[in-house]
Amino acid sequence: MAAKERYVMCPVDAAIALMSGKWKPRILWKLHLYKVLRYSEFQREMPSITHKMLAQQLRELENDGLIIRTMYPVMPPKVEYRLSDFGQTLAPVIDSLVTWSRAHEPEVRAILKRKDESDSV
Repeated sequence: MAAKERYVMCPVDAAIALMSGKWKPRILWKLHLYKVLRYSEFQREMPSITHKMLAQQLRELENDGLIIRTMYPVMPPKVEYRLSDFGQTLAPVIDSLVTWSRAHEPEVRAILKRKDESDSV
C-alpha cells in the first residue's frame, strides 16, 4: 500500500506523521504556550537541542504549514515563529496530551525510566 493511501486510511498515522520528530511536539507545545518565540528563545527553552536539529525541525514544521516564520528587516536580524492557523488547530490535541501526561505522570516516568535503562544496556 502506498504511503499516501495509508494516511487516507489511517487518520491517526497522518496526524502523527505531521507532528512526529524528536523535537516537533515540544516546539509545537512551546509555541502553543508562548504564542511567539524567537530562535534564541527556543534554544533557552530546549537547551539540549542542537542548532542543526532546531533549524531542521522548524523548517519542516514551516514547510508542513504548522508554523509561520516571520523575518523582520532589522539589524541584527529578527526572526519570530508562531503557530499558523492550521497549527493552532492542534491546540486541543496538545492540551489533551499535556492533561493525559500529567494525569499519568508516575506511570509515564516509570515507563520512560525503564526505556532509558534498557537503551543503556
